[in-house]
Amino acid sequence: MHPATTLNLMPFPAGLAAAGCHVMSCGSRYAKNDTALIMEKVVVDLGAYIRYAKEELGYKHVVLMGWSGGGSLTLFYQSQALNPTITRTPAGDPMDLTTAGLIPADLVVFIAAHIGRAKILSEWIDPSVLDENNPDKRDAELDIYNPENQNKPPYVAHWVDRFRAAQIERIHKITARVEKTLDTLKEKGGLELERPFITHRTMADPRHFDVTLEPNGRRVDWCYLGEPETVNVGPVGIARFSTLRAWLSQWSEKSNADGIACAAKVDTPLLLVQNEADDATPPSHTQKIFEASASPDKTMHVIDGATHYYKDQPEKLSEAVTHVVKWVREKGLIE
Repeated sequence: MHPATTLNLMPFPAGLAAAGCHVMSCGSRYAKNDTALIMEKVVVDLGAYIRYAKEELGYKHVVLMGWSGGGSLTLFYQSQALNPTITRTPAGDPMDLTTAGLIPADLVVFIAAHIGRAKILSEWIDPSVLDENNPDKRDAELDIYNPENQNKPPYVAHWVDRFRAAQIERIHKITARVEKTLDTLKEKGGLELERPFITHRTMADPRHFDVTLEPNGRRVDWCYLGEPETVNVGPVGIARFSTLRAWLSQWSEKSNADGIACAAKVDTPLLLVQNEADDATPPSHTQKIFEASASPDKTMHVIDGATHYYKDQPEKLSEAVTHVVKWVREKGLIE
């Protein structure tokens, strides 16, 4: 499952099905629209699929696979299925996962995935924005799309450090505003329980223009959605439209769906597959999950030259599928 989309037409699930595997592509209640998405509710949705597979369809074993944005969700789910602790969302709303009856998966696969929606946003959001209500008011020295900006790739380390710190600062400012607004609405009472808002410019990562930063085989001046500057300002950018509660649950530093923290609570056998030319997931993310994982049985495999979507790379997709199937077979779950 991916928190905000369905994967049945994506290359990896289709590749598994073509290889003879039984595949259930799960969609949450927020499929195709993550504006109001609450990660804790997505966990409940995923749990319903696993219960259905085991209790209604009769499957004895379930392998939980998380691709792209589904990787951290997979770890979030498994951590709560093994040891449920969450009873409220980051906004303070009741959401009791301790009584949800979540069934743990038998194996977990983390493929071409980042460490969490909140974490990846904190590495992509444009730190040049100085006023959330006026995205044209920007810090020119942090605007990587400003042709007059003297900071050019390869970027110097102290500028990158400043850039990264400003990204975190912007996230924290948005979170503070969101929490203040929620408190105001609660104190006021009445029927206004939520409020939507726009987060402008959310695709500005120096790694897109400087391949010496976390080098891999990715295309320079490009991201998984296309031309980075267009994505940065366009309507399809991540976290562009959100409600207050959704921001706290999926995009803020308060999110419970932190892949690293969740991996440290999961001792289930784990396979991590990294696409070496991935133009969405930074290579460090797979390594961080591997290092954080509490599983005594964990393996990481790199698909050399593979991009995020395996576009025009049937041989790379085949290699990834073959390796996953081989690993599951070695664990005794398929013949």
